[in-house]
Amino acid sequence: MKTWKELLDEKKILVADGAWGTELAKRGLGVGEAPEKWNLEHPEEVQAVAEAYVNASPDIILTNTLGGTRPKLERAGVTGGGSDIILTNTFGGSRFKLEKAGMGEVVAEVNRIGAELSRRAAGDQALVFASVGPTGEFMAPLGTVSEQEMVACFAEQIKALVEGGVDAILIETQTDLAEAKAALRAVRENTNLPAVTSMTFDQGPRGYATMMGVKPEQAAEELSEAGADIVGANCGGGIEQIIEVITLMRPASDLPMWAKPNAGLPELVDGQTVFRATPEQMASQFAELVEAGASIIGGCCGTTPEHIALFVAERDKLV
Repeated sequence: MKTWKELLDEKKILVADGAWGTELAKRGLGVGEAPEKWNLEHPEEVQAVAEAYVNASPDIILTNTLGGTRPKLERAGVTGGGSDIILTNTFGGSRFKLEKAGMGEVVAEVNRIGAELSRRAAGDQALVFASVGPTGEFMAPLGTVSEQEMVACFAEQIKALVEGGVDAILIETQTDLAEAKAALRAVRENTNLPAVTSMTFDQGPRGYATMMGVKPEQAAEELSEAGADIVGANCGGGIEQIIEVITLMRPASDLPMWAKPNAGLPELVDGQTVFRATPEQMASQFAELVEAGASIIGGCCGTTPEHIALFVAERDKLV
């Protein structure tokens, strides 16, 4: 399998996968249940999500969904041809997170198996980037966690992910630059694998910033200087918002830009969180996201293999 740099040089734009949490919820993951627990209890379902993205090829057929009002995309017996990059079901795999779920004793196992499941699904069709999300803790002086403790927490997770056979580490959905840099330091001290750092921005009266007040251009500049190989943004908003964020980040860094928008802004309907942006709607703005400066594009909350299949089709039109 080629490296991400070789693939990017060849394809010019890479397509990553879509959401994991909402896909696992469709398979029975309960509200409030730790998704990472499924790596141990339902590994076949976790691998099925990964495989769905690997096989999210534009070579598909449209069939009417029984009882539905819009077509459903079904893969026409193809293998591969979908996502160039898939993630792992390890977003909340840090010790700080897993201890809250009563899983502190299986940190290494959860992460290693999560990596192995995606590695198995990817085969030689896709690269596997390990998902490393925020710990939910605040670093000093705002919180009680020291930089060294944060680095150690991330290092434990990253070592297990490397053992599971991943191709890169994705530090994602970050809001605090200090925590993102601690995770990046843990990568650099424990592996030679590439590192992606992706922040989450919200739009307010004074423009885009993370919950901790970090501006997109500041994040791009500081994370590039800290040694990231790829920088970008995920979650936080729909594709329109991510286009604007990447536009702000692009002049601040020469690194490739990672972009994973939600399927629109979340809405609460009958007690359930829904994302309304259809595959067709998001795919219609794919070229605009590329023009803004993104070169690795996937989906976050609410996106599906159907979204990714149409992203692949749009990428193929551009290159």
